[in-house]
Amino acid sequence: MRYLFIVQGEGRGHLTQALSLASILRRQGHEVVKVLVGRTLHRQIPEFFLREIGAPVDTFEAPQFSFKAGKTRVDLVQTVVANMAPRRVEAYVRSICFIRAQILKYRPDEVVNFYEMLSGLAVKCFRLPVDMVGIGHQYLMLHRGYRQAARRGWSAWLLRQHVRMSAIGCRRLLALSFYPMADDDARRITIVPPLLRKEVLQNKACTRENFILGYIVNNAFAAQIRTWSREHPDKELHVFWDNKEYPETWKAERNLTFHRVNDKLFLSLMRRCNGYVTTAGFESVCEALFYDKPMMLIPAHIEQQINAADAASSDVAIVSDRFDLSRFVEHLGRPHSEETFLYRKWIGMSETAFVDQLIHKHHHGL
Repeated sequence: MRYLFIVQGEGRGHLTQALSLASILRRQGHEVVKVLVGRTLHRQIPEFFLREIGAPVDTFEAPQFSFKAGKTRVDLVQTVVANMAPRRVEAYVRSICFIRAQILKYRPDEVVNFYEMLSGLAVKCFRLPVDMVGIGHQYLMLHRGYRQAARRGWSAWLLRQHVRMSAIGCRRLLALSFYPMADDDARRITIVPPLLRKEVLQNKACTRENFILGYIVNNAFAAQIRTWSREHPDKELHVFWDNKEYPETWKAERNLTFHRVNDKLFLSLMRRCNGYVTTAGFESVCEALFYDKPMMLIPAHIEQQINAADAASSDVAIVSDRFDLSRFVEHLGRPHSEETFLYRKWIGMSETAFVDQLIHKHHHGL
């Protein structure tokens, strides 16, 4: 079968999921013929994705989050206003037309949508005769049995609307989950394990060395990290970010090193770190759970708040509103979690689940 991927490019999570699924499909003798990535003005596609995806990649302009100037939290009102600006809307219309042209050019047997909103609009508006499957942790927000789906408030409502828009045109939704749940057949939602990269799965060995690992999507967090590191010179930190204004490796303080996003170095440090601090993106939380790393989660928007609440339901993670790591240092002494074995068993079912959902069920017209 021929697959075309459409991937949300914000952060690294959806990109690494696409890499993992591409590997699974190729092992089964199938082909990824094209990859389209929704890009934003302040993000670049990581070099490791272009190197490893094994298919031609094109980008299109996609909706993006807006942050208050110098702040670490998403401004939801500004996000909506900015994305509704005439220039942005014109760009998104061009993107929708571009997606349509690519689908018609490559004529895939199936489109896999990694939570990119514009792809569904292209399929629906132009009535494209193609099967599309949606993949994302966010689809749990539409599941009747998901405990976080009942969240109230403007932010949660807005997230649900975004999830519904990204699901437009999908004949079924594969919801990535930290843990097994019953499917929601009425809403065409199937629960599947996270899609971790082969580099994670093939090297389960990990240690606890005397440094803390961090990953930030919003560079405004850097000031908080530098302040804390100066006040605690005995604590070593390695932090990954996407800041093109600094070199690949930047020694900001004697005990603080910033790294540009680098997949191999990140996983090496993840396996060895004493603990992990992040803004609660789904993918890196999954990797930290796999390596049984204590976590401090500092969500920047409602979607990350939900990820953080899920992870914190066990004793593996604590949640904070800022990078004050003093609380986290106390948490680092926790014993290894007994849940790691069950989590790794769930992850081990991933390839079978995706082969069943994307190959077998396609052939049976489900």
